[in-house]
Parts: sequence; structure tokens; C-alpha cells
Amino acid sequence: MSFREYAPALFLTVALAGATYGTAETAQDEQSPKQDMKDAGHATKSAAKDTGRATKKTAKKTGHAVKRGTKKAVNKTTEKTQEGADKVRDKTDPN
Repeated sequence: MSFREYAPALFLTVALAGATYGTAETAQDEQSPKQDMKDAGHATKSAAKDTGRATKKTAKKTGHAVKRGTKKAVNKTTEKTQEGADKVRDKTDPN
């Protein structure tokens, strides 16, 4: 008897054995509901940390922008006040 006669049967046997072994292994890899809850808790914790970091970064960025805007407004107001004072000085100067 040659290998060619037994090749299809051998191939089918190996394929079925592999499929059965793979299925049995998959059943053991399933997580319990308790582990699913733990994983969900860890994911929630991680998401909360990420949100906190993003909030901190945004607050810092906004605070810096407000500070720059306020400085700009104060400087512009000071400049315009100085211009007004110069105009008054020029009108009241006895030249």
C-alpha cells in the first residue's frame, strides 16, 4: 500500500484532531463573569484617569490663554489712555 492511498484519510484525521483540540482549548480560555467585571472596572479606572488628565491640560491651557488675553487688554487700554492723555496735554499746552 502506498502513501497516496492513505494520504486523504491521514489528512482528515489530523484536521479533525486539530479542530477538536482547538475547540477544547477555546472553552478553557473563556473568562468568568467575575473576571469580566474586574476587567470592566480596570477599564473604567483607566478612562477616568485619562479624562482627569485631559481636564487638567485643558484647564491649564485655558488659564494661560485668559492670562495672555488679560495682559493684552491691559496693555492696549494703557496705550489708549496714554494717547488720550497726550491729546489733552497737546490741547491744554500754552504754546
